[in-house]
Amino acid sequence: MTDRIAEIAALRTRFGARTPVLVETTLLRRKAAAKLPGAEHWLFTDEALQQATAAPVAAHRAERLAGRAVHDATCSIGTELAALAGVAGPLIGSDLDDVRLAMARHNLGDAALLCRADALAPISRNTVVVIDPARRSGGRRRFDPADYLPPLDAVLDVYAGRDLVVKCAPGIDFAALAGLGFTGEVEITSWNGSVREACLWSPGLCEPGTATGVGRRATVLDRGETLTDADPDDTAVAPAGRWIIDPDGAVVRAGLVRHYAARHGLWQLDPNIAYLSGNEVPAGVRGFEVLEELPYTEGRLRQALAAVDCGPLEILVRGLDVDPDALRRRLRPRGARPHTVVLTRIGAGPNARATAFLCRVSEPTGSVTAAPRR
Repeated sequence: MTDRIAEIAALRTRFGARTPVLVETTLLRRKAAAKLPGAEHWLFTDEALQQATAAPVAAHRAERLAGRAVHDATCSIGTELAALAGVAGPLIGSDLDDVRLAMARHNLGDAALLCRADALAPISRNTVVVIDPARRSGGRRRFDPADYLPPLDAVLDVYAGRDLVVKCAPGIDFAALAGLGFTGEVEITSWNGSVREACLWSPGLCEPGTATGVGRRATVLDRGETLTDADPDDTAVAPAGRWIIDPDGAVVRAGLVRHYAARHGLWQLDPNIAYLSGNEVPAGVRGFEVLEELPYTEGRLRQALAAVDCGPLEILVRGLDVDPDALRRRLRPRGARPHTVVLTRIGAGPNARATAFLCRVSEPTGSVTAAPRR
């Protein structure tokens, strides 16, 4: 902190009133390093950087648009257009924010034609239109698609019949989309262990999968894995095997847990819960080796943890109203060995039972065959 104060004082002596802008730009470029590699000379605002698509996600979308003319109608500082440059084209970018447009001109050079325009007043023809509605305002997220800027219903109405790509919050309600008349594909994308977005692809951009096409897709960029609702989903419901698998969030959010299980030879512990089980761990995935299964009570779980000398404790929960952090504080494991506890509900109605699985985690180093359960 002392060094930074001294640096700012030296900058103020040299640059005077421009110092705050220079400092903010430098700090934002440092923040952008992981999200947007290669953008070390870009200009940002803090909000624009928060809204910018992470480079691997933008690159994936660009691959699907390869060879097409694209109009980014909410181009902001140019993140999507930068990913499209050299892959798609010609490229057009437009926005209502003059400052962000000026930053995009700096960031993109001559890679795209840029102009000021309202996304709800079309200015292009024969292009794929890409729209990323603002879902933040004053640091707060907007969850209702009607509160997006521009509103999602207006976007779908204005561009009806056009090839259209719309970025949305990953938690968007699929039934609400259907209610708005959307009939294309919803792609849920994750990267670096986190669900990043839902992307709407209009029918003309959907990849054919079955007679009715693909409606939902999960893309896990870290592993280069894609699942769709056109894939087989024939999987069983059975007691836990040697491993428990917690599918990637994109798979869960897209409603493709059964499809993932069928692909990897796994089964469900409960038809309504996303935890899966199997005798092998899919390549590149963390698996949780089941050491003990027990009815869940805090007393029983505390005894089981003590018996295995548990220290560092990871708690995963689905289907139960349990706060993992609060439970960990109450359990206070004092041992030396790290373990994971998977808490879930198995069964429904009067037959439902809260169950705890005491596990040892495997690192995602490839396909692993489990040792016999002890």
